[in-house]
Formats: sequence, C-alpha cells, structure tokens
Amino acid sequence: MSIATEVIRHPTRPSMIWLLAVISTVIGCGVMPTGHVSRRNFNVTGFNLPAAMVYSNAADVRASFPGIAASEREVKGFVSRLVMQTVFDVLELQGRIALLPDAVISAILSQLSVNTTYEPMQCQIVFVDLTAQNDIQDMKPQNCIVVGNTVTGICTLKRGERCMTGMNLESVPNAHLSISGTLSTTNIVMANWSRTMWQNVLNRALRILAAGSFKSHFFSATATVDGN
Repeated sequence: MSIATEVIRHPTRPSMIWLLAVISTVIGCGVMPTGHVSRRNFNVTGFNLPAAMVYSNAADVRASFPGIAASEREVKGFVSRLVMQTVFDVLELQGRIALLPDAVISAILSQLSVNTTYEPMQCQIVFVDLTAQNDIQDMKPQNCIVVGNTVTGICTLKRGERCMTGMNLESVPNAHLSISGTLSTTNIVMANWSRTMWQNVLNRALRILAAGSFKSHFFSATATVDGN
C-alpha cells in the first residue's frame, strides 16, 4: 500500500511513516522537476444558485439586494476563492490529523493551485415578491427570481408583460449551475494521488460547504474528478 493511499484510507489515524515521508519530500526533494505539474480536472454540479454567484450592473438592484455582485469578474473571483479555500481547508485538516507541523502543511499547500471556470448570470432586474404584479418598461435579457438568498429562476418578459407566479418563469440555465476547474500540484506525494483520492478531497470540501453558510445551496451538490 502506498503512503498516499494509507493516509486517504485512514485519514483519522496518524501515520508516522507518512509523516516522515512527507516532511522529507516537502523539505528535501518534494517538488517535482521544473516544468512538471500534475493536474486533475473536476466539475461541481447539482447546487442551488446563491445570490452571491450572480451579478448586476444596475445600482438600484444592488442597493436593494446587497448580496449580489457588481460584475462578472467579482463573481468569478468569489467562486475561485470559495473553492480553493475549501479544498485547502480539507487538506489542512488532514495534515493536522496526521500531526504535521504548520510549516510542512503550509509548504504542501503552496505546491497546490486550484483554478476554476464559472459562467456568472447577470440579473438586470430582481423579483423577490412574486405575489405582486411587477411591471417592466423594456425587455431585459435576464430577470432573476430570488427567494431568500437563492436565485430560483428567471422571468422572461417583453414590453407590457408582467412577471407573476406560474407565468413567464424558467429554470436557471444549466450553464450557471456548474463549476469546472483544475487541481494542479508540484508536490511529489500529491502528484501520485489517484482519482479516488482527489475525489475524496472534493467530496469533503462539498460537505464543508454544506455545513456552513451555503448549507441550502450545496447540500445536494456533487463533484466529479476526471482520470484514473
């Protein structure tokens, strides 16, 4: 059984062999040769869309709904930080369970990068109370239906139409309900992790999100890692 396999299969049982191996590889020859990077692609789907993952360039919309971002770039940055920090939290926790020194954990994390790709949805108008008959003066490309802090759908309107429950409502397009990304590492130990090992890391990351402030959004989300 490999060192990496042991720590994944027994994440709550510190292994002195694994500890010594990681310390020696990280501090000594733990970095792969220059230009060599191990990459794993992943995809996250099945989540409900938080208001923080949509944006509006309309000042009145943002004033009424402070949780909405001001730009597409802001949303992409938010998603990138959210995924990266959660993955790092998982690996940091595993390192602490294995009794690794803070310096070693920091070195391991410095050899990992998490890059994400996400297509944010723009909300020109936000409808919160669908029991009211909301008029619109001009046709807009995307009118968001928000319940609590979740974007539950969109309302497509033409001039003179009204947005009401059961009328002109569509689901959030799938393009906005998927996060793809790449896990890249130059650490020799992590470079040899299998798809299953990285899958376990992402599964735990989703459980962290589902237990935190995004409980209502990521409780049913799933992650898929490519490769063998």
